[in-house]
Amino acid sequence: MSFPLLTATAVLPAVGAIATAAVPAKQRTAAKWLALLFSLATLVAAAVVAVRFDPDGDRYQLTESHAWIKDFGVRYELGVDGIGLALIALTALLIPFVILAGWNDADPMETGNTRWRPTQGFFALILLVEAMVIISFEATDVFLFYIFFEAMLIPMYFLIGGFGDRAGPHGEKEAATQRSYAAVKFLLYNLVGGLIMLAAVIGLYVVAGSFSLSEIAAARANGSLDMATNTERLLFLGFFFAFAVKAPLWPLHTWLPNAMGEATAPVAVLITAVVDKVGTFAMLRFCLQLFPEASKWATPVILVLALISIVYGALLAVGQRDIKRLVAYASISHFGFIILGIFAMTSQGQSGATLYMVNHGLSTAALMLVAGFLISRRGSRLIADYGGVQKVAPVLAGTFLIGGLATLSLPGLAPFVSEFLVLVGTFSRYPVIGIIATIGIVLAALYTLVLYQRTMTGPVKPSNEGIADLKARELTVVVPLIAVLIFLGVYPKPLTELVNPAVKHTMSDVHKKDPKPEVEAAHK
Repeated sequence: MSFPLLTATAVLPAVGAIATAAVPAKQRTAAKWLALLFSLATLVAAAVVAVRFDPDGDRYQLTESHAWIKDFGVRYELGVDGIGLALIALTALLIPFVILAGWNDADPMETGNTRWRPTQGFFALILLVEAMVIISFEATDVFLFYIFFEAMLIPMYFLIGGFGDRAGPHGEKEAATQRSYAAVKFLLYNLVGGLIMLAAVIGLYVVAGSFSLSEIAAARANGSLDMATNTERLLFLGFFFAFAVKAPLWPLHTWLPNAMGEATAPVAVLITAVVDKVGTFAMLRFCLQLFPEASKWATPVILVLALISIVYGALLAVGQRDIKRLVAYASISHFGFIILGIFAMTSQGQSGATLYMVNHGLSTAALMLVAGFLISRRGSRLIADYGGVQKVAPVLAGTFLIGGLATLSLPGLAPFVSEFLVLVGTFSRYPVIGIIATIGIVLAALYTLVLYQRTMTGPVKPSNEGIADLKARELTVVVPLIAVLIFLGVYPKPLTELVNPAVKHTMSDVHKKDPKPEVEAAHK
């Protein structure tokens, strides 16, 4: 039997979480280095998976399949396609930077009454989330996916509620209340979505007699599985609702600004750059593959919701006074683009959506982590408290600008390629929606440049004169992210070659072909 490489990529961070949590309380530095070591080992394992993967080979590769709960037909089945591999690579790449950025975020702190932040627990929870996210990208058994889709809510709840931002605009007591509210809201929204999905998962088993994607696909191909139209639509809605909450899609988005605003910057990155990607990924893997006809039936409504997310999120970002909430609303707008590309049902749109998942993760991580470094120095998230920072911390301001330019999809940076493909793919089938979606580009330029202008330019405010520039550890976090953003912006071929064959399979699932361009002859 071949080595279970996919299992290893998920087990490594899980083992790391246990080992980190077991480090004695006073050895906080050892716990940090141990967590970083396991995250780097996971990155190496993900790199080995990437080397072993053949984009032109079978749809799901490095597969593992073992009986698990025989009485209920549940199997431990893993397999990776190009889309899943791209997101595993993103996750494995970001977690070491998240750990480095949050190096001091969970050190013990005393304000008034003693309130301890257990360092070991903080980093163990981050690794645990990584393990659950990676196995979600690998699972080809619907029930196995559901377990980890829901289980990741528990460590995220504690990361948001127990390790919140120390630089909030409120006093310590009110800040604790806000963190608790944000964590509970995050948990309740996602639990409701998960419970509805559980009903749909059970319904799928009743109809199909299996949780295995491969078995269900084979049954559809040979005609032994023929879902009634209403049944397929109801099951699709159960799955899609849970994924739309996780994504998040308007109007199910309201938990995200609270969660990102009250979490530390590294945890905010974990939420929007890693965990939320499970929702959009699952739309491609499960909604379109399991319920192709229902997906086409629901497309017009989903496209409208995605369009609202794009414009609504960008408009609210423009009006924000809180740096972290601005990034949160910008992410809602960006997730609208991702969902738009998925349900445009074109190869350009779905390739662009997959690239957008990766590139949004990189750009948001760069911007949010630099913003976190800035906030930790000044002790405030409010935009109005800043001004003239580029004069006292030019490197910090420069990296902040590059992260912001990536967020607005400047040509030459990675997000431009993905946003361009999404818009081209949408326009080729739904020209009106494609045109309206471009409003999001204009608004992105507005909120990003206004944010930079108000925080970094102008005279230095007296309260900002002591802001220090980025240190070695912080540069170690930011510089590689910027380098990857520039590399993929100039040369996106490694990603496109990886995801395009998987997109072809998805297009085949829904029996869709790209619309042919209408070319009118100049002379007859």
